[in-house]
Amino acid sequence: MVEQTQTRGRIGEVFWAFLALGLTSFGGPVAHLGYFRTAFVERRKWLTESAYADLVALCQFLPGPASSQVGFALGLLRAGPWGAAMAWLAFTLPSAIVLVLFAFGAAVLDGPIASGIIHGLKVVAVAIVAHAVWGMARNLCPDKTRAAIALAAIFTVVLVSGPLGQVAAIILGGLAGLALCRDGAAATASEPLHFPVSRRVGMVALGLFGGLLILLPLLAGSALWPNIIDAFYRSGALVFGGGHVVLPLLEAEVVQSGWITPDEFLAGYGAAQAVPGPLFTFAAYLGALLPGINGFVGALLALLAIFIPGFLLLVGVLPFWNQFRQWGSAQALMRGANAAVVGILGAALYQPVWTSAIIGKEEFALALTGFLLLTVWKLPAWVVVAVIALGGIAIAP
Repeated sequence: MVEQTQTRGRIGEVFWAFLALGLTSFGGPVAHLGYFRTAFVERRKWLTESAYADLVALCQFLPGPASSQVGFALGLLRAGPWGAAMAWLAFTLPSAIVLVLFAFGAAVLDGPIASGIIHGLKVVAVAIVAHAVWGMARNLCPDKTRAAIALAAIFTVVLVSGPLGQVAAIILGGLAGLALCRDGAAATASEPLHFPVSRRVGMVALGLFGGLLILLPLLAGSALWPNIIDAFYRSGALVFGGGHVVLPLLEAEVVQSGWITPDEFLAGYGAAQAVPGPLFTFAAYLGALLPGINGFVGALLALLAIFIPGFLLLVGVLPFWNQFRQWGSAQALMRGANAAVVGILGAALYQPVWTSAIIGKEEFALALTGFLLLTVWKLPAWVVVAVIALGGIAIAP
């Protein structure tokens, strides 16, 4: 009885701690990891500095939303499976609710002010994605070899459009990394991670991850909701290198399929920069706008489908990570895959982001302003979104 009471208390502790972060954590995945370190290493002392660094390294190694995976793992470490679920729910729910409400509001908004705001949100997406490409290129393509892999990825997604081209670019990038990016790929020793996940559970999670990735496209058929789950699941399963990479993956699934218009897509992406919490909640916005399905149901399906693959991978790898991270070839593979991701995001910066938003010199000037505010003045993303949205009112036709 005492143990059950302590477990319930820890679950509640996890929920309220992550709810506070979900309401206040602006700035994207890197900033979220800083918030987590302050809250759970320095203040609450749930784990040591070295253990946290190792956990962050694991989640950055895996596909999926790194900050949400770190939060999920912290909840799992503190209060078991229910703690993991509460950490994700509390951190994700605030921004998801705001974006779903925005989706419903954007669908009925009319008039010059509303259209100007939407116009500004499309333009700010250019600045946000350009800033992401700039930062990722410096960190993930610091040498000629990885720059060449990124360039090859651009050619791949240009020549082979849609999700197939993006998957091919990542696979080819990983293979190129195995062959060409082995220098300095040896793992460094750090504190082992010990989570309440058995090897059997890990194997089941990995089997579910791979099985769903293969079976969902086969089961989708003509029914809408299986197609929705398949589209968002594959997008969540292939996100390497940061939350912004989900942009081209989702665009290929929901815009090129005709479910969402390019204007709706970019306006929602811009709005997603202004809310706290994980960028993956952009999926809730898209799900709320999907045709032929109730908005709340679509939002819930999209949100669950995009997060589940990253969590299945995390649970699957946790029992084996201490051994797997010593394999230098794994790090070489990821170097190549991450370089390819830079190329994919760079291609998305042009199409659909630039071509849909920059229709004149006024939009170009506004987008450049947003980029400089992010890179030179280093203002928070939500401030830049607000400034450029107001600028959109001024330049709206």
